[in-house]
Amino acid sequence: MVFPTVLDASGGVPLRVQVREGLLAAIGDGRLPPESQLPTMRELAAHLSIDLNTVQRAYAELERLGAIETRRGRGSFVSSAPPLPDPDVRRAQTEACAAAAIAMARAQGLMPEDVARTMLEFLQGNQ
Repeated sequence: MVFPTVLDASGGVPLRVQVREGLLAAIGDGRLPPESQLPTMRELAAHLSIDLNTVQRAYAELERLGAIETRRGRGSFVSSAPPLPDPDVRRAQTEACAAAAIAMARAQGLMPEDVARTMLEFLQGNQ
């Protein structure tokens, strides 16, 4: 089963957010390519030993973001291509993503500047 990290129940980041971010990371780095099927919500909840409602909320957020789509009777799949938002929405989403990364870094005792520098290094290495 593809899931990038072990969840930290004692940290300041809600489990739902950890699940959402973990799946977004797997989608972003290609471990979950477009059109690939995600585990069922029940399977993922059992695999992670967390409540089904937590996974359901994470999947719902991913669907609202356009990262995944649910096909009735077939399951949840990585979207073939996320919709491109208009420039204002794109800017707001970029700012929200940056704010979430900063908050997550601080909650884990990391320096946001180090995280930003590492992100740039990853981007330069992947081009």
